[in-house]
Amino acid sequence: MGDIEKREFIASDYTIKELKEYVSSRLVEIESSHQADRPADLPILADEVDQLIEALKADSRKGASRLAESLEKKQLAASIDLKAWDKREEMVARLRDQGYQYICGIDEAGRGPMAGPVAVGAVILPAETYIAGLDDSKKLSAAKRESLTSEIREKAVSSAVALIDNETIDEVNIGQAVRLAARSAISKLDREPDYLLLDGGLKLDSVDLPQQAVIDGDAKVNAIAAASVLAKVTRDNLMDKYHQEYPEYNFLSNKGYGTAEHMAALEEAGPTPIHRRSFI
Repeated sequence: MGDIEKREFIASDYTIKELKEYVSSRLVEIESSHQADRPADLPILADEVDQLIEALKADSRKGASRLAESLEKKQLAASIDLKAWDKREEMVARLRDQGYQYICGIDEAGRGPMAGPVAVGAVILPAETYIAGLDDSKKLSAAKRESLTSEIREKAVSSAVALIDNETIDEVNIGQAVRLAARSAISKLDREPDYLLLDGGLKLDSVDLPQQAVIDGDAKVNAIAAASVLAKVTRDNLMDKYHQEYPEYNFLSNKGYGTAEHMAALEEAGPTPIHRRSFI
């Protein structure tokens, strides 16, 4: 397949199998070369994929046509994702116009479960970045959240997650526990934020920073969405470990939430050391 890259790409010169291999490898190369680029630079990627599509469309074979159609669908999905990213950057862009530089998104995971800690993520994203596929963690599969975690940590100016255990939740109540976790996450950041964007109705009166609560913030602000992913992945992974200690509660599946199976296990075996007694 090396000959394809040395001269003009004419799809009809190659078998469908060769075309599939080439298109797959070129997509990996193109996406990798632009992975760290800002959204404004991504039309370069689109242009390169467009060239592949046009070459495939010039081939009359059905296999080539199907490849072209598949690429067009991927292009459309990428375009929609980029527009969604830009939309979620609007609030942060307005704050940057006001002079704020290190705008931190904050979100929690695990407010409602009957067992395990609550987690809060804090993420500061740079202005010139793009994380493909980022969204509210609740809308993403577990595999997608895991794959995004390393990219979020790599591209963030700074990121952190803090956990507050079930005993503290019982002692101070879940609302106060979330605030404790949020303050802890902020304190763990390598870069001090100059503005906070908090998901939902969360307010940190004890933190002397300008801040704003954003209803459904994990769907409206990229930094909050990133924080939601880190918080959920961190907590879910911990609950998976607890499943090894207490398999009868199936924390691997329910993550501590009160499913019928979980409730039945509680009825039969009673609470574990990680259960929130105030939630039972």
